[in-house]
Amino acid sequence: MSLQDQLMKAGLVSKHDAKKANKAKHRALKSGKKVINEAKADAAQKRVDQAERDRQLNAERKAEADKKAVQAQIRQLITVNAQSRDKGELAYNFSDNGRITKIFVTPALQQGLVNGQLAIATLDDKYHLIATAVAEKVAQRDASAIVLLNDKAKDAVDEDDPYADYQIPDDLMW
Repeated sequence: MSLQDQLMKAGLVSKHDAKKANKAKHRALKSGKKVINEAKADAAQKRVDQAERDRQLNAERKAEADKKAVQAQIRQLITVNAQSRDKGELAYNFSDNGRITKIFVTPALQQGLVNGQLAIATLDDKYHLIATAVAEKVAQRDASAIVLLNDKAKDAVDEDDPYADYQIPDDLMW
């Protein structure tokens, strides 16, 4: 039983309308024109559009998941490798986003910061002291997480510097 027969039986289409549709279809076939089923074309276009939307959503979800994974890696690197600042009595000043900030450290930690062996990282609005190697790994993932990383290589003295004999001490308190 064809769709046309089912529609006539349900009373949705009359015999006259069915014959008219058959004649139009027959004429189109005889004249060489292809009969285009608009419903099929619309359905195919909707499937293509839906597939494109799905690809975009999947790409966005993947990017978000990658971002969360990187943040989790940074969190783990900082929390596992953080140096304890307990009993720190020396104030160490540094610049964070244009603001002078102070943390209290022990003399050994201060020397590590000055020598470039330690770096200051921020996590959850708190400052953590981590080793330089760990800080470089964190900086590869997100450079904004590292607040201070002293590099001794850039402190090399220029041969023509007239003030080479007058070095500023690194542990100068300000």
